[in-house]
Amino acid sequence: MAGQLGLDGLARRRQAVAVGTLIGLGFLGLLLYTTAAPHPVSALGAGVMISCATTVVGALIGFLFGIPHVLGSNAAAAPAQSGQYTANTNLEQVSDWLTKLLLGVGLTQLGSLWHGARQLGHSLSPALGGRQDATPFAVALVLYFLILGFLGGWLATRLMLAGALTRADGDALHLFTTAQEQQRQGDEVGAEDLRVQAMGRLGKFTARAGTPAQPTAAAAQMAEIRAGAKNSPAGPDEVRGLFASDDPGLRLQALALTQGNPLLGDFESVLEYVEHPRSAFEHYHALLAARGMLNRLGRDQRMRLRNAVVNQLLAPDGIPDASDRRWVAERILAKLDAIGQVPTPRPSGV
Repeated sequence: MAGQLGLDGLARRRQAVAVGTLIGLGFLGLLLYTTAAPHPVSALGAGVMISCATTVVGALIGFLFGIPHVLGSNAAAAPAQSGQYTANTNLEQVSDWLTKLLLGVGLTQLGSLWHGARQLGHSLSPALGGRQDATPFAVALVLYFLILGFLGGWLATRLMLAGALTRADGDALHLFTTAQEQQRQGDEVGAEDLRVQAMGRLGKFTARAGTPAQPTAAAAQMAEIRAGAKNSPAGPDEVRGLFASDDPGLRLQALALTQGNPLLGDFESVLEYVEHPRSAFEHYHALLAARGMLNRLGRDQRMRLRNAVVNQLLAPDGIPDASDRRWVAERILAKLDAIGQVPTPRPSGV
């Protein structure tokens, strides 16, 4: 393993040296050319800007061509089953569309490509000194750094983005696997929380109240309290007192205890948190707590919970679209239907 890492590091250093050499040769040629210009400093500055801009354009095109495809992303080839999750391929689809567009435009305009290159050279030649040979040099400069930028962008995307996506998918897969294990052990709320975290890693949510990009101390503490809730010496009255506290930490502790052991929870307190959230993070965990209490609620309680969740989904300042809270809320509504609650009309998009 260490030997392989050493070889990888050596290969990357060689690649960096090769790229640096090519960039250096390009700028060396620019420097040598501009020394004979009437105003060498301004010509050099213009040449550097042209080179950098062309490199950025080439790198962007290389990025579009280099975006890796997700295996099995074709829904027609492998239709998703209930409960399965796939990677977000929006970037891949945009890349495919733009790549085809660029290729189509390039092929249709192939005959006028040289004419366009000459016009570009004429436009850039005054900035490079305006000499008679400035036009072909400008075309050569643009082509050199365009190709260099394309290769650099393509290689960087293939080598770095693919690895980053693979690591992210691996983390999400680990979370899904852990969620299944917790589900088998009877920890439905913990499993639900892990699924939400996994989908957050896959970019499914634009608003992540309970699943921040980086794990927070509060989220880790919630998971720890939830895991030990069934062995907690606290009773329902103590948990009810925690719910009524003005201390956010104590309120979160009450929610975590309720998530881990619904017998400790107070429905009225959880419902209050669902109806009148004090923060997005508390709201997310209140929804999780409500999710864990569903099997022990009476019909009237289930109806009140449904109304509270639907109102939050419909409210302009309620649960945002494409958020982890919305996903949990929809799961609550689905669970209410599954355990016999008479279905009520869903809001649009729920």
